[in-house]
Amino acid sequence: MVKYIARKMFAVLTVLFVVSFVTFFIIHLTPGDPARVMLGADASEEAVENLREQMGLNRPLPVQYVEWLGNVLRGNLGDSIFMKGSMTSIIGLRMKPTVELTVFALVIAVFIAIPTGILAARGRGRLVDQGMMAVSMLGVSVPNFLLGLLLVLLFAVKLKLFPASGYKELQEAGLLEHLRYLLLPAVSLGLMHAALLSRMTRSAVLEVLNKDYIKMAKAKGVRAFSLMFRHALRNALIPVITVIAQSFVSLLAGALVTETVFNIPGIGKLVIDSISRRDYEVVQAMVLLIAVVNVLIMFLLDILYGIIDPRIRSGK
Repeated sequence: MVKYIARKMFAVLTVLFVVSFVTFFIIHLTPGDPARVMLGADASEEAVENLREQMGLNRPLPVQYVEWLGNVLRGNLGDSIFMKGSMTSIIGLRMKPTVELTVFALVIAVFIAIPTGILAARGRGRLVDQGMMAVSMLGVSVPNFLLGLLLVLLFAVKLKLFPASGYKELQEAGLLEHLRYLLLPAVSLGLMHAALLSRMTRSAVLEVLNKDYIKMAKAKGVRAFSLMFRHALRNALIPVITVIAQSFVSLLAGALVTETVFNIPGIGKLVIDSISRRDYEVVQAMVLLIAVVNVLIMFLLDILYGIIDPRIRSGK
């Protein structure tokens, strides 16, 4: 087990190093000059070069990368070029709306996906199964930003039930008003993942229902409800939980677009704005943060599998 954890830890560190390397060089090789953006199009070349020198942008990229990576390893994510503050404080301010939106969207996805997946599996090949799979295919096909715009048009513009954009703090507006501002973006973000989770739940439940012990229980006269929820679903949820954990990271990344559509002041909108003005430090820090969350979730899942599966514990 110790060797297994060591291998997984080495893989985690390798992935993070590759992500940091690729992210840094892609961002710095992207056309555009933050010094020119800061000074404006009318600034002289001499002024731009002086500012580039002050910001350290004239040094070779490998030197800049080594310095940046060293700061990251010491817990210093750098300072924003345009926002005049440390990345730690900026991320702390912007993280709360994004985490709330992501968790809300994941809850919506799970509460839709698990029941629909079970119903589709129980009615395999019948109309309910075909209908739910058609709806899930539609949910996968529609981009979340387009769905968000459609929801705004219907529920905010036409019916005037929810605000079209913005964000209200829980302490400022209260629970109900806070949720009213989050509901439309959470639904637009969560429905696509609900469709994916529903298909995964259906496949996992069908696989378990074909097992011999389920057939034996059915032959002994175990009631359908008990057969599904006490025997089949418990074992079918193992791969589904894995997909749910992976969906959290996908939802976190999907919030980049959703927050822009609904004007939510989270890390997604921060990244989009930073890309447009070439704020390197912000983009690097946020991409690295999302990568860290992703690999840590996968690492914890691997450790969980190692605890559950005796073949992994024994090194076989």
